[in-house]
Amino acid sequence: MPKDWAGSGIDLHLDPDTSGGRRAGLERALRAAVRSGRLAPGDTVPSTRALAAQLRLSRGTVTAAYDQLAAEGYLTTVPGSGTRVAETARPAPAGPDISPGARAPVHDFLPGRPDLSAFPAQAWLRSTRRVMAAAPPEVYALGDPRGRPELREALAAYLGRARGVHADPGRIVVTSGYAQSLGLLAGVFAGGGTAAVAMEEPGHPFHREIVRRHGPEIVPLPVDEFGARTEALDRAGAAVLTPAHQYPSGATLHPDRRRAFAAWARATGGTIVEDDYDGEFRFDRRPVGALQGTAPGRVVYAGTASKTLAPALRLAWLVLPAHLVEPVTEAKRLADAHTQSLGQLVLADLLRTHAYDRHVRASRLRYRRRRDRLAAALRDRVPHVRVQGVAAGLHVLVLLPDGGPDEPAVLERAGKLGLALMPLRDHWQDPSGRPQGFIVGYSTPLGSAYPSALDALCAALA
Repeated sequence: MPKDWAGSGIDLHLDPDTSGGRRAGLERALRAAVRSGRLAPGDTVPSTRALAAQLRLSRGTVTAAYDQLAAEGYLTTVPGSGTRVAETARPAPAGPDISPGARAPVHDFLPGRPDLSAFPAQAWLRSTRRVMAAAPPEVYALGDPRGRPELREALAAYLGRARGVHADPGRIVVTSGYAQSLGLLAGVFAGGGTAAVAMEEPGHPFHREIVRRHGPEIVPLPVDEFGARTEALDRAGAAVLTPAHQYPSGATLHPDRRRAFAAWARATGGTIVEDDYDGEFRFDRRPVGALQGTAPGRVVYAGTASKTLAPALRLAWLVLPAHLVEPVTEAKRLADAHTQSLGQLVLADLLRTHAYDRHVRASRLRYRRRRDRLAAALRDRVPHVRVQGVAAGLHVLVLLPDGGPDEPAVLERAGKLGLALMPLRDHWQDPSGRPQGFIVGYSTPLGSAYPSALDALCAALA
């Protein structure tokens, strides 16, 4: 009976060409694995006995190949730790695609994510330990497409308390990020006969594409200092809004318009999707309550952990009107069965123990200090620009003056300064004749580098 290699230790896929000899073929295959990066510096390789069994070679052949690669500097043997890829055996990195005169980004002012260095790792670890100690075996199986009941119950309590949402756990669906939330809703809308969805103008281009891909036409809702306007609603069956902090202008939807949108939805049977992407981060007065609280039968509340914790967690949620629970749940089931369970349970524990609240409060103070420093730097050093949306969120909109510089000129300077910036132009469906500017995410630069990042930003805008 051939030797069973199923328990032979470390797996390493190699397919040596032995036409020129077994040892030479193995050496070539190992060199290629290191050069390509499949075997990274510090990786442990299988023992000579295990690799010989896997490849059906003699142990002497494998030992000789290892000795040759060690002599060439590819491998190193550490007594008691086996054979590893040498730290000096690094594949040549691919050169970045940077235009002439530009530097690789040193400072990141792109919007859309929190300060990742401030992720509450210790709180997450404590919650993970509690969850893993008590989790029943069924946690590791596929479950309810709506998500774990523990998280839906914790979310219902938190959202009602902190955001004024009318949330029943049975009407919450946990998703793998807001992009999936919007895609599920767009598909359900299209399947129900909604031919057009109203979306803010300017607005997030990626979100427009998600809706458009599912079939509905996009109806632009013009935005001014009071948020989205309502005059184009008669052409749409649903509307997607960011009422607490419009993206990208930063405007807060005026109370009269909140009432007008809710009245439209009730009168026409339309649906409002409330994207509350950073509603917890309001700095100058009490956070604005969710629009959903005024019309829970017509408003879908969409929340996410991407701005409060980290986008890589892929945890978001929908609080649905009763008539949308079944179709959205079925759409979620067909999309990916359900969102991974362990992360849901950890977030539920953070919410129940109020560690989530503590992290949000600490983040709010940190981001307010950053916003204040940014606003002061722009006011004092580049007074020709106009800044909007400073009252809340993780970004501001910096509008350029009519006399210049324009977006291409600022982007060219930013590239030479190693600065990553997001221009406003891509957020218009038709950018011709529109105001020019930049959406500056002040949460992304590392704290220690924030002063030099502000210097680079002001130099690019000068």
